[in-house]
Amino acid sequence: MEFRTISDNKRNFLPLLLLGDEQEDMIARYLDRGTLWTLYDGGVLRAVCVVTEEGDGNFEIKNLAVSPESQRRGYGRAMVEHAARQCRGKRLLAGTGDSPLTVPFYEVCGFRESHRIPNFFTENYDHPIFEAGRRLTDMVVFVREL
Repeated sequence: MEFRTISDNKRNFLPLLLLGDEQEDMIARYLDRGTLWTLYDGGVLRAVCVVTEEGDGNFEIKNLAVSPESQRRGYGRAMVEHAARQCRGKRLLAGTGDSPLTVPFYEVCGFRESHRIPNFFTENYDHPIFEAGRRLTDMVVFVREL
């Protein structure tokens, strides 16, 4: 596995980023200020991750996406571990929908639920967001001590 830090042309990774956050204007809010890492394996792009520094030693995973053909093969977890190693601070946060796909993933990666932001998805997205057949409304914020 090879991790790369992308400084230029971050929008070139938009097709994969849209798997992690399906509204382009939401991605635009954090992409330029965030650090974008890519994960390649066998010369193939497998995953992307955008992390922002939020102050007071807090970093936040804003986007984590694994290509569909590479899912459930450990690339997402490898990307989380890479982000945790790279962030020099106190905490790593991750906000996600209350989905049976993402909640257990973050728990297995060592995160615990911190709080929820009510109606985040209904108030910030221009269309309903569904994951695993469930409409997302609240954002679940997870925290992992670094």
